[in-house]
Amino acid sequence: MLHHKKKVLLEFCETLAETMFKFTSIVMRFAPVGVGAAIAVAVGSKGLSVLINLGLLILAFYGCALFFVVLILIPVMIIFKIPIKKFILAVKEAALIAFSTTSSEAALPKAMQSMENFGVPREIVAFILPTGYSFNLDGIGLYLSLASVFVAQAAGIHLSFGQQLIMVLTLMLTSKGVAILLGIDELVDMVRTMINVVGNCLASAVIARWEGKLVNNYLPKEA
Repeated sequence: MLHHKKKVLLEFCETLAETMFKFTSIVMRFAPVGVGAAIAVAVGSKGLSVLINLGLLILAFYGCALFFVVLILIPVMIIFKIPIKKFILAVKEAALIAFSTTSSEAALPKAMQSMENFGVPREIVAFILPTGYSFNLDGIGLYLSLASVFVAQAAGIHLSFGQQLIMVLTLMLTSKGVAILLGIDELVDMVRTMINVVGNCLASAVIARWEGKLVNNYLPKEA
């Protein structure tokens, strides 16, 4: 009787998972159409000149992401004596998954496994990475800062330095320009998600180093 109940529960979970994967597949299949439609609406309502502004926004975000890695993440590795080359090799696959799927959740299992192989204790990985997915979203923070200014400019609102400190409120108060951003969201989301994953992986390594529990036994897989 108990075996039958387990079988029914397992079949239900498998069916539910299959259904969710099917919905995900449908969304991913039609996502390019949605992105293309968003761009078409933006160009149709704002003209071709809007593509120049969107292109500059993408370049600005990529530049900010690069500066964040060089001026924030790498110095943190140096300060906490995290071996940079080994860390990059450890998070490479998780970062590529995040970049290609634009989904932090898709990269989470690989990120957790990679950090454990890097030498971070399981209890630190299990706490820091899932928690970081809610509170340590570096990539999203960078993008929202730039996007808030873009949306405010699209709405014709001039922001002083003081107002820029609370620019996130601009997204709540203005809707003009948000639809335009949908057209490039997929392009920035790849880097945005990758920064989130790498930042959280580094956070787990830093905490492990801080606690004196980081074991530098990571060996890259041979091709």
